[in-house]
Amino acid sequence: MIPRYTGAEMGAIWTDENKYRIWLEIEVLACEAMHKLRLVPAADLARIKKRARFDVARIEAIEAEVNHDVIAFLTNVAEYVGPSARYIHRGLTSSDVLDTALAVQMTQAADILIRDVKAVIKAAAAKARTYKHTPMMGRSHGIHAEPITFGLKMAVMFDEFNRALQRLKSARATVATGQLSGAVGTHAHLDPFVERYVCRKLKLKPAPISTQVLQRDLHAEYMAAIALTGASVERWAVEFRHLQRTEVREAEEFFSVGQKGSSAMPHKRNPITAEKLTGLARLLRGNLMAALDNVALWHERDISHSSVERVILPDSTIALDHMLTQLAKLVKGLQVYPERMRANIALSHGLIHSQQVLLLLTDQGFSREDAYRLVQKHAMRAWNESADFRSLLEADPEIAGKVSAKDFDRVFDLKAHFKDVDRTFKAVGL
Repeated sequence: MIPRYTGAEMGAIWTDENKYRIWLEIEVLACEAMHKLRLVPAADLARIKKRARFDVARIEAIEAEVNHDVIAFLTNVAEYVGPSARYIHRGLTSSDVLDTALAVQMTQAADILIRDVKAVIKAAAAKARTYKHTPMMGRSHGIHAEPITFGLKMAVMFDEFNRALQRLKSARATVATGQLSGAVGTHAHLDPFVERYVCRKLKLKPAPISTQVLQRDLHAEYMAAIALTGASVERWAVEFRHLQRTEVREAEEFFSVGQKGSSAMPHKRNPITAEKLTGLARLLRGNLMAALDNVALWHERDISHSSVERVILPDSTIALDHMLTQLAKLVKGLQVYPERMRANIALSHGLIHSQQVLLLLTDQGFSREDAYRLVQKHAMRAWNESADFRSLLEADPEIAGKVSAKDFDRVFDLKAHFKDVDRTFKAVGL
């Protein structure tokens, strides 16, 4: 027998060569199982195992005439095997081979995607640890909120892709399901032992029940995990794009010597990788919608799902493989500018400590309403006049004498915002 695919390239999984290789393995394993049931003589099984092979070009030529891919494949295999080929595909229907082989291909693809996500997690972890205590602005609605550290930001990425990893593992387990149950899933012409035997050899679990096909909610779940992983890729691609904006410039994609950013403007250094990842994520979401539409087949089976899956499964797994590889590379090479982060923190003249001041005033006996009024009044003045927020507060007669300089020192200290960093890192496993 031709050995099963064991490579690391995503595209190779979806080639006709690999598909037919799995088809052949399924057919030969089914013959082995039927031999154990005394349905295939030992001599014929030996002949099948020795001679069974295929030629992709020949299959294509036969299919051009018969307009049926599985029949074309079986005809070509029979040309090599000879009379013993009468035992091949005994009691099976095309979907038994197609769906079980597709399950193998999806698990092969999932293994690569899982490896890819682990590389992203590793890259995020390294950046998180390096910049664990590097202060930067946290933003809500795109506006300065309160300080965080760049390490905390990357720890969020680390945590998110750990969830993506679990989803992909779960989806892999879901689609690692095979079936050899006959024309409408009743095992009328095929002992369930054959299904169990073949699935065990392929490291799949046999479907507890099937029709002529495996139910497509399985495949939709797989596609959902892929699309959601893509959405996480996009989430961080967008984040890095924002951080690279000229007005922010706290981090940017690595720009190699000799690289060009614009045909017209020599100064440009654009976040092209992140922008590409953002676009590709949209394709994955669109493909998920097609997978969801595939769930509703007619009765025991129609063929409306087949043409869709021949596009969305290869395209989505290949795209996500590329996306994750590029994201890991982006994170590893990300240029981080701590001094720019500190400069951006200083832009608001201390306004980022407004909540600390609010809490301080309430602790000193002010009602929350009065404290909020005072803090907001001076915050708006600081914005409008580019004035120092702390100085305005200390000059306010309602506050003067009630809050000490030592208290202000404490609430205007960045360290107040970072006391939980170590615990948070431990909580996410860093």
